[in-house]
Amino acid sequence: MTLGLINANPVVHAKKERIARTDDPHADDAVDPLEIYDILYVRDIRDPEHPYSLEQLSVLSEESITVDEKLGRILITFTPTIQHCSMATVIGLCLREKLKDYFPPHFKVDIKVAPGSHANEESVNKQLNDKERVAAALENPNLRQLVDECLYSSEL
Repeated sequence: MTLGLINANPVVHAKKERIARTDDPHADDAVDPLEIYDILYVRDIRDPEHPYSLEQLSVLSEESITVDEKLGRILITFTPTIQHCSMATVIGLCLREKLKDYFPPHFKVDIKVAPGSHANEESVNKQLNDKERVAAALENPNLRQLVDECLYSSEL
């Protein structure tokens, strides 16, 4: 965790119950937002600044994930808790790392901050969707450790 909290008092929401699926999620190769949100546990990624999940801080919801099977595109839009959140790129890196091995190679995953939700929206979006920048960021041991803590934390 960082020492100087940028958003010292975030609004925390209750976690939603996991939705029981009656069908086998692996029965076909179809990808849907619920599968990404609930089954792959992106909702449980810990915020880099607080001991809460992205779901609890309303940074991410099932509705913020869209899938276009025909075009092979997945768009994940997240909303940082404040406009000048310095952890927005870390959140995006966490999402990208969590999802990198789950989809067939023909799928393109775009990760963006919600329109109007960040002061540097264009810059953050560019960083999160540039493979070279993402790879370089994850080579930084401190950043890699922070991403891993968010992905594999059992504090929630």
